[in-house]
Amino acid sequence: MNYIVLDLEWNQGNAAKEAQDPAMPFEVIEIGAVKMDSRRRKTGDFSRLIRPSCYHTMHFITGKLVHIKEEDLRDEAAFPEVFRDFMEWCGEGPVFCTWGPLDLTELQRNMRWHSLGALSDRPLAFYDVQKLFAIACQNRRDRLSLENAVDMLGIEKSIPFHRAHDDAFYTAEIFAKLPEQVLANQSYDCFVIPRDRSEEIHVVFDTYAKDIYRGFPEKQDVLSDQGIMGTKCYLCGKELERKVDWFTSNGRHYYSVAYCPVHGFMKSKVRLFKSDDGLAYAVKTKKFLTDTEVAAMVKRADKARQKEKYLAYQAKRQHPQMQSQGRIQMQSQAQGQVQVQEQV
Repeated sequence: MNYIVLDLEWNQGNAAKEAQDPAMPFEVIEIGAVKMDSRRRKTGDFSRLIRPSCYHTMHFITGKLVHIKEEDLRDEAAFPEVFRDFMEWCGEGPVFCTWGPLDLTELQRNMRWHSLGALSDRPLAFYDVQKLFAIACQNRRDRLSLENAVDMLGIEKSIPFHRAHDDAFYTAEIFAKLPEQVLANQSYDCFVIPRDRSEEIHVVFDTYAKDIYRGFPEKQDVLSDQGIMGTKCYLCGKELERKVDWFTSNGRHYYSVAYCPVHGFMKSKVRLFKSDDGLAYAVKTKKFLTDTEVAAMVKRADKARQKEKYLAYQAKRQHPQMQSQGRIQMQSQAQGQVQVQEQV
């Protein structure tokens, strides 16, 4: 088994020169990686530039950040060749590690654009080293930038940042220093979502549980599914009575609080997403709360419901006005037709 610590650099469309392709909003122009064995010892390096196939003009932000020019890419191989070389270098059964959650999704969007499929036929387990660092060294607080994490661990900054292999090198240095127990906290890339119940992800970590559900045609189908919106204790499996019913303040994240007589108050959070195939799906997390956290959730729910009532009231007030405006517009059109008829 090899750990593949991966970093990508990508370009995007310039609105004035090249339209953004929604199927591939970010085109990979560099792959950098460090290979590590099962004991997290470095065993190899990979670094390749890629000739663009979609965006041929370097976006000014990309050029400024990574210091890659268009002429640097003209004589390089295209993505399919570089990707195949990369996967051959990775070996069988690679376990990917990245700084943050984005790289594997964008890599697979590029793969699909070039008709190369995906890395997996379901959600792909990987290590988000940025998250692992936050768990191990920051008591789960906000995520640090790669350079700040390097500084915090006292790692020598022997090469610059913001090129694919260089950032992969520093990510590998951090990964090698993390305690073994933190590796229980795997992440999942959802470029490919579960096709049915048998492929859904249900995993319990040390302080919370996560579920990744199959896709549905519409958002409302997700919210109507009792298997998703039900509240079972993730430790004992009991159906729980909700003390704070489901609420949302933005229509994308839904929260509830239920009570387990054995384990206490449990918060459920359902986040709604749309897959690249256009299906609605949910990622649900569950964790137990302190009394102070429960009180804060009650306040959040009250605030969200007050907002919902206010928006409903505003919509009700505007509705008669819209009807009135519609009648006035129709009357004006009718009067105009009469005037035209009189002129004729």
